[in-house]
Formats: sequence, structure tokens, C-alpha cells
Amino acid sequence: MTESRPSAAPAAVLWDMDGTLVDTEPYWIATEHAMADKYGGTWSQEQALSLVGNDLLSSGRVLKEAWGLPQSPAEVVEELLDGVVARVEESVPWQPGAPELLASLRDAGVPCALVTMSYERFVAPILRHLPAETFRVIVTGDQVERGKPHPEPYLTAAASLGLDPQDCVAIEDSNTGAKSAEAAGCAVLVVENHVPVLDGPRRVFRPTLQGLGPADVATVLAEVAARG
Repeated sequence: MTESRPSAAPAAVLWDMDGTLVDTEPYWIATEHAMADKYGGTWSQEQALSLVGNDLLSSGRVLKEAWGLPQSPAEVVEELLDGVVARVEESVPWQPGAPELLASLRDAGVPCALVTMSYERFVAPILRHLPAETFRVIVTGDQVERGKPHPEPYLTAAASLGLDPQDCVAIEDSNTGAKSAEAAGCAVLVVENHVPVLDGPRRVFRPTLQGLGPADVATVLAEVAARG
């Protein structure tokens, strides 16, 4: 039986994907290193982590320049996606507590959206492991003109749900993503993963998603509202 949405709950929860819903950052990094080896280039862990949260075309431009590739940034991204999609089709590495929180939000009647800079063909095999319509709205990097850290992705998700971003909580793991959600007006629940995230006026930090439910997400909105 579906519960009614708690009155204190956010109007919606807007989820980042890589590093937040699923721990796929190691897949991206492994693929980047494989491409560096293929093209005789070098690539460090520090360089890889600097791309976390970026829109893919920006990353494609960085990789093209780093390795002096003749391909366009878009072509570099497609090769990168080939490698990462192959890995995620073998195994989906869920972040601890993420599937459980998604399920509890669904049971509480809180709508969720996915806001990711990954492209649709990478998102699809992950969504196949979730119940249909887990996300009422899906915004991918190939659907927006300006990716994170620009607010467009989160503004697009909130508008598609017919909601004010200020009534929504975004869940993020990177500075780039948190900046995007904050600029859109969302309260941001930050769970750090591979990179440290700076403090911000609309950011609330938690060590993990494990054990969190709708009431815990509601406290994020309340904390941000109390700051004025």
C-alpha cells in the first residue's frame, strides 16, 4: 500500500547518477586509462578526478587535448562511452543505501528525477535494474545545451515536474554537481564519494545514504530554509 507523502517532505528529489546513485566513477577512470594506453598518452588519477561531475563534451575536450587526438571531442566521448557502457552492462555498482532510499521515497509518494551528465545510452542499462517509472523525469547530458555546473540540468528537471527548484532536494557527490543544483535553487544533500566537496549555503552533508528515508531528506530542506 502506498503511503501519502509526508507534509514536510520535499516536492521532489533530484538525483545525480555517477558517484551518487551508482559508483561508476571507477569505470570512467579505468576507461580513460585504457584510452591513454591505446593512444600512447599519459593520464593520472588526479587528472581523472578533475573530470568528476563534468559534462561529457567538456571531458572530451580535455582528453582530446591531453593526448593530441585527431578525433572531435564528441567522437572521444563516444569511445569513452563504449568502454563504460561495456563495464556497466556486466555489473551495476549501486551506492550503499541508494536503492533503498529510492524505494522509500516511492512508497512515500515523493517523485524522483534523474539529473546526470551521462548520455542516455549509458543511463539505459542502469535503469533496467530499477522498477519502471522509478524516475518520473530523466535529464541526461545529451539533452541539455549547458551541463553542470550550469543550473540548466536541474532547472530542466524541476520544470519538467512542474515544481519550483526551491521546493526540491538534489542529491550530489561533486562540487560541479552541487554548484549546478545550488545555482538552480535546490537544497543539496551532499554525500562525498571520490572527491571532496566544498561547503555552500544550500548544501547539507551526510556521510552516507545508508539508513536515510523521506524524513531525513526533509530535514535537508528544513536546514537550508532555516539558514534564510
